[in-house]
Amino acid sequence: MPKRILITGGAGFIGSHLADNLLRHGHEVRALDCLSPQVHGVDRRRPSYLDPEVELIEGDVCDSAAVRRALRGVDAVYHFAAKVGVGQSMYQIADYTQVNNVATAVLLEALVENPVERLIVASSMSIYGEGLYRTEDGELVPGHERPLAQLQKRDWELRDRKGRLLTPVPTPETKTPTLASVYALSKYDQERMCLIVGRAYRIPTVALRFFNVYGPRQALSNPYTGVMAIFASQLLNNLPPLIFEDGLQQRDFIHVRDLAEGCRLALETPDVAGEVFNLGSGHRYTVREVGERVAAALGRENVEPKIIERYRVGDIRHCFADTSLARRRLGFEPRITFEEGVADLVNWLERQEVDGRAPDARTELEERGLTV
Repeated sequence: MPKRILITGGAGFIGSHLADNLLRHGHEVRALDCLSPQVHGVDRRRPSYLDPEVELIEGDVCDSAAVRRALRGVDAVYHFAAKVGVGQSMYQIADYTQVNNVATAVLLEALVENPVERLIVASSMSIYGEGLYRTEDGELVPGHERPLAQLQKRDWELRDRKGRLLTPVPTPETKTPTLASVYALSKYDQERMCLIVGRAYRIPTVALRFFNVYGPRQALSNPYTGVMAIFASQLLNNLPPLIFEDGLQQRDFIHVRDLAEGCRLALETPDVAGEVFNLGSGHRYTVREVGERVAAALGRENVEPKIIERYRVGDIRHCFADTSLARRRLGFEPRITFEEGVADLVNWLERQEVDGRAPDARTELEERGLTV
C-alpha cells in the first residue's frame, strides 16, 4: 500500500536516490533538508537531480517547528540528516554533536507526539571501528585500536599480543562497536536513541549500518565526501589521489542504487522492528585498488596514486560487511557490480565541474595534529 514518507536529509546524495526508488514503487515523498552549503554549494538551491515529485521543505532538523511541519500527514520516516566525515568530526565536535545527536533527539520528541508506522535510521559501519579478525589459531576476535608506537613505525596491520598478524574477515552486526571518532560516536548515538525511543513508544524502528556508499550525486564541493568521489575529483584535475597508510586497507563499497533498494526493503518488510542490518556489497577492495580502478575508468592511468604513509586519527585498518542477515531477513541482494558502479560514477563525473579540494582536508587535519 502506498505511503507518504518523510526523508530527513532527503535532498542529499543518498536521500535523493532513495526518493527515486520510493517514487518508482508508488510512494509519496517529502524531504526535509537545510541545503547545507558544504553539500549543496553557497547558492543552496534545490538540486536539479531531485525529482520534481518530491515535496521539499527547506528547514533544519534541529528546528522543532520545521520537524513538526514536515511530519504532518506522514506514515513513515527515514532519518538520514547528518554531518558526515570522520576527520572533520574530530575538530568540529560541537557542530557534529548538534546536527547528529541533538537533531535526532528533536526528531524523536516530535515522533513521540506524532507516531509513525515505521522509523528507519541511517547508521554507519564506522561504529564498528576495526572489523572482525581471525587469529592464527582460528579464533574470531574483534579488531582493536592500533598502538601509536606501532603506527609511528609505519607498521599498519593489526597484530595479537604476540605480534602475530590478524586476518580480517567479514564483520557481522553482532560485532561489539568500537567508537574511534566523534562521527562514529554520533552515529551510534543516533542508532541507539532511535531504537530505544522506538521501542518505548511502540514506533517500529529499523537501523541500517551503511558501508562505503558511492555513485552519482556525491557532493564534489565537500572535501569530506566519499573516498571514491574524492579520488575522481583529484584525477579529473590531474592530481594524484592521496592515500593514507600504504593503501592496502580494505573496505566494502556499495553502489547508492543498491543501498536505496535495501532502504526500501527495510520499510516494506514486516516483522523487522528493533533490528539492525548491515548494508554493503559483501565484497572487499583495497583503497589503493579503488584509486587505480577509478584512474583507469577516467583514462588517467598515468596519474599514480600518492601513498603518503601517514595515519589519520579515527581511521581503521580493515572493515567490510557480512551481509547475510540483510539477505536473509530483508531479501537484500546487491546487483550492481563494482565495475558497473565505477563506470556509472565516472560517466556522471565527466559532466560535472570539479575543483579537487581534497588536499584542503589533509591540510586541515595536519594543522590540528590529527595525522601521525
